[in-house]
Parts: sequence; structure tokens; C-alpha cells
Amino acid sequence: MRRIMSSVGLLLLCGIFLGVGPAHAAGDTVTIDATVDGTPVGEDELLLDPSGSSLISVTVHNGTDTVRHIKTIRLSGTALALTFFSYDTTVPFDVPAKESVTRGFVLDLGQLGAQATGLLPTELEVLDTNRDVVASIGMTGDVRGSMWSVYGVFGLAVFGLTLLAWAGALVALARRRLPANRWQRAMRFLPAGVGTGLVAVISLSVLRVVAPSPAAEIPFVVGAAAVAFVLGYLTPHPDADDSHLPPGSSPVDPEATQRITRPLPGGVA
Repeated sequence: MRRIMSSVGLLLLCGIFLGVGPAHAAGDTVTIDATVDGTPVGEDELLLDPSGSSLISVTVHNGTDTVRHIKTIRLSGTALALTFFSYDTTVPFDVPAKESVTRGFVLDLGQLGAQATGLLPTELEVLDTNRDVVASIGMTGDVRGSMWSVYGVFGLAVFGLTLLAWAGALVALARRRLPANRWQRAMRFLPAGVGTGLVAVISLSVLRVVAPSPAAEIPFVVGAAAVAFVLGYLTPHPDADDSHLPPGSSPVDPEATQRITRPLPGGVA
């Protein structure tokens, strides 16, 4: 415990007293470098453990000709264009033109376990006094949360909806209630395919195989949707067994017919 407190104190002192250094930014841009518990952000997967706090150090490089007023540092994780966790920490400081400033702080991740789990695209951003993003750096966050977190429950909900979509399409196929038009039948299977792709993306994320990103999401979702669309297009016509009937006639179930014998005149059956 004493060791942790010493590390925290050292980092805070470094964040407060580290002077303004030479600029590392090239051109008229603002960039940032960061470390979390001593691990450089952006190189490898970043471990985010809800059981403790993380020591975060951020260096802002101001390559512009104006002073940048930083107010907030944000750590957030997104998947499928949805934000599942976001932490804003107020750390006000100014970054003079063509110079760099470093600040450190301790971030409590105690609530992260109920928000997400698995591999998620994570971003560290610095915001100005108007809450506009000044600069950001991306990484892959390895969140050690619960399966019953918001992200985990979201995945289970998508899985349940996908099962319902497949069940509805297959039951309609078995009962010959699909539309007669091939394109309409294909569209009936399409939502089930999209759901299958989403389930695959979320499952690989939760199992810490691949983080959801456009490069991973698009092939799974589009591929599964295309397969389901083709399956729906190739399903048999619901009235295919009745195509041999004359025009205007209705199908008759032979098992439902009964032979009725009536007596003929003269007593002959």
C-alpha cells in the first residue's frame, strides 16, 4: 500500500512540477502522448482493471502559434458506434505555443466492471474550455469487466433478437407463409443475417480475440447478411407444389378427401 501511495505521489509531483519542455509536435498541430501505469498508450493493448486505480500521464505538444487552454482529459470506449464507458477528469492547464506540458492524475476505474468487458476501441482525448476535442490518441482497451456489464447484456440482447429473427423466418418457411416474390423472401432473411454478424463481432470482442473496428465489423456483418439474403432468395416458392394445377383451380389435400358411396337406382352400389 505504501508503495502504491509513493508511486501516486511521485506521479502527481511530476505532473505538477514538470516544466514546459521543447515542442515535439510537427507543423501547426496539437498532439498528445500518454502512459497508463507506465505503459505507453497506443503501442499494445491497454489493460483496464476495475479492481483498482490507474496512473495516467498525458503530455500535450502544441505545435500551433497560440496558447491552448486544456480543461478536461477524457478516457472512453466505443463499439459499433456506441459509447459504453467514458471518464472525464478535470485537469486545467495551459500549453504555450510551440511547447509541451505534461500532467498526471489518478483515475478510479471502480465502475468500469459494470460498463464493459473484453477488447474495445479506447480513446484518450484532451478537451479545451469549450469542451471541444483538442487532440486524441487511440488504443485497444482490454477491459476486465463483468459479463453482466452493459456491453455484455447488449451482446446477449442482440443474440436473443437474432434467434427470434431466424426462428420467424424459418417458421414462415416451414409453414409456406413466405412472400411469393423472391426478393421479398430474401429481405425476410436479411435481419437474421445482420444479427448473426453483430453477434460474431461482439462475441470475438468479449472473448478478447479481436476488438470491434470497421476492419473487423464490416466483413462479418456484410458477409453474414449476404449469406442470409442468398438463402432467402433461394428458398422454394410457397406455392411450388401447386404449380401443376390448372389456372383458377385451388389445391386439394388428397388426405382430406373422402370417398362417399351412394346407392344408385335399382339397388346397385
